[in-house]
Amino acid sequence: MYCFRRKWVAEAVIWTRLGKSEKRKMGKKEIKRQKKERRVIRGREERRGGQKKRISVRKKHETDLEDQDIMGAFLDKPKMEKHNAQGQGNGLRYGLSSMQGWRVEMEDAHTAVIGLPSGLETWSFFAVYDGHAGSQVAKYCCEHLLDHITNNQDFKGSTGAPSVENVKNGIRTGFLEIDEHMRVMSEKKHGADRSGSTAVGVLISPQHTYFINCGDSRGLLCRNRKVYFFTQDHKPSNPLEKERIQNAGGSVMIQRVNGSLAVSRALGDFDYKCVHGKGPTEQLVSPEPEVHDIERSEEDDQFIILACDGIWDVMGNEELCDFVRSRLEVTDDLEKVCNEVVDTCLYKGSRDNMSVILICFPNAPKVSPEAVKKEAELDKYLESRVEEIIKKQGEGVPDLVHVMRTLASENIPSLPPGGELASKRNVIEAVYNRLNPYKNDDTDSTSTDDMW
Repeated sequence: MYCFRRKWVAEAVIWTRLGKSEKRKMGKKEIKRQKKERRVIRGREERRGGQKKRISVRKKHETDLEDQDIMGAFLDKPKMEKHNAQGQGNGLRYGLSSMQGWRVEMEDAHTAVIGLPSGLETWSFFAVYDGHAGSQVAKYCCEHLLDHITNNQDFKGSTGAPSVENVKNGIRTGFLEIDEHMRVMSEKKHGADRSGSTAVGVLISPQHTYFINCGDSRGLLCRNRKVYFFTQDHKPSNPLEKERIQNAGGSVMIQRVNGSLAVSRALGDFDYKCVHGKGPTEQLVSPEPEVHDIERSEEDDQFIILACDGIWDVMGNEELCDFVRSRLEVTDDLEKVCNEVVDTCLYKGSRDNMSVILICFPNAPKVSPEAVKKEAELDKYLESRVEEIIKKQGEGVPDLVHVMRTLASENIPSLPPGGELASKRNVIEAVYNRLNPYKNDDTDSTSTDDMW
């Protein structure tokens, strides 16, 4: 296009310098050709300008969304205080950990119930709710979703224990019922609640494990030391999700519903559920969960992980599975394992709220004396290396960032799989603080932006 434009300018200059007689000699055909060429070039320039404007508007919108996150959603320092719980029953053990992290508000919630009412004492239910635009929906679901599932007629079915189809239909009905119930409550308050929440959970019966997912939180089953099953995230860019959004008159821009919401299924989010003529599962955002039933294997089932996207943003399925398995070989404290997961994800760069529930079956990995010994040797090695790095500096003490970067450049054996050096940040930091008790607080130990 640039060459065409230069040619046009050059010809225009020559044309203005020609006399009348010379212009007549060129003939009418040549004049028409030049005029047509100039119109084509001008049209291309105008289209190019329009395209630039559209790109500029789109980039501005993306920047605005990023600025909202940077300016309005994050703290200066992460809140690392944790909420923990653990329990056991029905042949299961569980532990959980949740941490606010960098977000200005804790919007996650969770449910852990061993032994359900109404003749389902041998059943258990666990779920993680990841709220957005507020915590109201997540909190309400953690208190009431299980009741909506187990008390509807689709779940109860006929007399006796519910069948597999009863359970799957009942879970779906329970989600739709609680979503409509929250909508009615919100409208009665004369101020619509704009918050929403994803949900991922498991309903465990003596024979089956039912994985439930609505949104982009995720659950996985580790069977025979490998990831056997994991739920699929509901993202607006997924073909089926995108088709539903477009059929409801919406669009997917920058991988968000109407350029705003990053999930395509959720409870709440009623601003995205008001398309006339469409049912609840046909809206821009659907409250319908995906439910998968898996027959339990007493010999091979090891553990289940349920976590919000603050965990999955920085760790993949295999990574987290390997990391949890390695931690279970050095401790049987499930709360401690969950705390290590959220700390490691924070140090890996997650800036979201983080919640994780670990549910262990009888055949979960057991503490291994060999693994405990290897872990102690690794911690001792890291302590000695931190001392060496600080002594090598000479005058002055290097900051923690320098220490971590130095260690990251080395080939350190026996680091926990999936967690790697980030999972040993607490060990490294403890040694660093002991050797440098008067460290400058400006080098904040929780800062991860430039750590690696």
